[in-house]
Amino acid sequence: MDTSQVVWIVVGIIVLLAIIAVVAFLARKRGDAQRSRQQEQDRQRAAEMREKAKSTELEAREREAKAAMADAEAQRAEVEAERLRQQAQERQTDAQGLREKVTHHVQAADELDPDVTPDRDQRGGQ
Repeated sequence: MDTSQVVWIVVGIIVLLAIIAVVAFLARKRGDAQRSRQQEQDRQRAAEMREKAKSTELEAREREAKAAMADAEAQRAEVEAERLRQQAQERQTDAQGLREKVTHHVQAADELDPDVTPDRDQRGGQ
C-alpha cells in the first residue's frame, strides 16, 4: 500500500467518524427535544389532574356539607317527634283524667238521683 491509499483510508475513517458524530449529536438533540416535549405534556396532564382533583375535592366538600345538613334536619325531626310524643302523652293523660272526672260525676249524680238504683241504671242501660 502506498501512502496516498493510507491517507485516503485515514481521511475516509475521519469522515466516517465525523458522520457518526453528527448523527449521534442529532439523535441526542432529537431525543432531548422529544424528552422535553414529553415532559411538557406530562406537566400539562399533571396540571389537568390537579385541577380535576380540586374540582372533585370541592364536590366532596359540598356533598359532606349537604350530608351534615340532612343529618341536622333528621335530628331536628327526631326532636320534634319526641316533643309531639310527649305532647300526645300529656293530652292522653289529661283526657284520661277528664274521663275519670266524668265517671266520678256520673257516679255522684247516680248516688243523688232517687230514680237510679244500684241494680238498675236509668242512663240507658250503661
